[in-house]
Amino acid sequence: MARNLETRLNSYWPMALAVFRVIFGLLFLCEGLSKLIGWPAPHTVPVGEWPTYYAGWIELVTSVLIIAGLFTRVAAFVACGEMAVAYFTVHLPHGFFPINNHGEAAVMYCFAFFLLIFAGGGAYALEVRVARGRWRGLSRPRWRGNRRPLRR
Repeated sequence: MARNLETRLNSYWPMALAVFRVIFGLLFLCEGLSKLIGWPAPHTVPVGEWPTYYAGWIELVTSVLIIAGLFTRVAAFVACGEMAVAYFTVHLPHGFFPINNHGEAAVMYCFAFFLLIFAGGGAYALEVRVARGRWRGLSRPRWRGNRRPLRR
């Protein structure tokens, strides 16, 4: 019974990873946009303010790359590092535990991106399509008339 459940759940891993990557990317995009343009939350910082303004740009660029699945490991590495620095410089001086210093989001983003460093973008990432050199389905062979299917 448990083995059957594990087999069924493992077959959904590529889709679950894609949903995880896109959702965390969208949430991180909101963080960056709120710092840069004040949308969806009005937390705009002045242009050039160190380090928050530049953190907003890092969040914007890395989140777009993570959502699209391009250079996912590199973007996740940079985003993970940014969130670790944010926790240690902004939140840690106010106490060790994230629940006390309001650093829960920084820790959560840090470890979510840490997972993406090792898991990569997954089967539904754009980098998989680019690496294959074509934009067609992942599992369906493409037929051209009476010819054999194209090689993968």
